[in-house]
Amino acid sequence: MSKKNGILLALVAVIAVAALCLSAASLSLARRPAEPEARDVQYVLYLGTNDKDTNEPVFTPEEARLRAQEILIGHFGGYTIQEASGGWIDGETIYQEYTLVIYLSDTTLPEVHAAADDMIRVFRQSSVLIQANETTTEFYGGA
Repeated sequence: MSKKNGILLALVAVIAVAALCLSAASLSLARRPAEPEARDVQYVLYLGTNDKDTNEPVFTPEEARLRAQEILIGHFGGYTIQEASGGWIDGETIYQEYTLVIYLSDTTLPEVHAAADDMIRVFRQSSVLIQANETTTEFYGGA
């Protein structure tokens, strides 16, 4: 075999190996799950339902949920609510209250604050706990 043919054969082998590597990489990328559609901030609000001064419930649980839903639909058009039981200790006194945990996405902190202002007034609260969690969002429609 001539030197020229040997170089040509080596070059073809390198090209074939590179093609195989690219093919394997593209198959690997094709099998990876889709990238989430968007980075987002999910706001989680903890709304207590006991009056800030008397520590007595402002509403029944059903009324509290309905009042919160009215506020949320008015501000956001959508929401998720979970029911929870909150508790804390102040000195030697233990307090318990019915709490609503509210999840909001696709909104801004000023919009969340506006809704929290309404909740503070309606539920007679000192504050609403707001957590902002960076997340990614994907609307998965199936395979």
